[in-house]
Amino acid sequence: MTKTKSAPKAGAAAAKKPAAKRAPAKSAESEGVEIRPLSAGDERALLAFARSLPAHDLLFLPRDISEPKVLKAWIRESEGGGMMSLVAAEGDAIVGCGAIAHDPLSWSPHVGELRVLLGAGARGKGVGRRLTQRLFALAVEAGLQRIVAQMTVDQTAAIAVFEGLGFRAEAMLRGHVKDRAGKRHDIVILGHEVADVLARLEAFGVVDATTR
Repeated sequence: MTKTKSAPKAGAAAAKKPAAKRAPAKSAESEGVEIRPLSAGDERALLAFARSLPAHDLLFLPRDISEPKVLKAWIRESEGGGMMSLVAAEGDAIVGCGAIAHDPLSWSPHVGELRVLLGAGARGKGVGRRLTQRLFALAVEAGLQRIVAQMTVDQTAAIAVFEGLGFRAEAMLRGHVKDRAGKRHDIVILGHEVADVLARLEAFGVVDATTR
């Protein structure tokens, strides 16, 4: 993982607020799902997970992680500190994954891109919420101040989840990606300030995001 900076003042201030609320208990359905860092040992299970998803679900990613060489490169980058990556594991199976990508040498070292994928069986069970919480915690630890996410415009359920956290659409890239059949799809880019998202999660009673 890239060398982390001190968390921005806004995030630090939020962390010092008295924990007036308690995070809701995990749902029974997500109880057996562990959120942990991606490792080289996850390669086979993660490839199986990626290949189980509809190809359309992968279009917002810069590369196709259902290709073994792409997946290997992602794992190498994560283990080398170039990307913050997590998996949601249920036993030996991967049921979700996520990452925050950012380039500390660019003109936007304070910006990270959030990427989250969930299998159909893990949706609606709180797994995506837990995964997103942990990724935001990593963003704060890394000193990131702004998070962006992108997805195809027809992924309305995913867009609604992000908008519920306060993300707002900021740009539309028309015909930006092609599926395997050669059809072009529009991409919407959403953005939000890290401190604002954490404040919203806290308002929902999520005050221990780093521990779940």
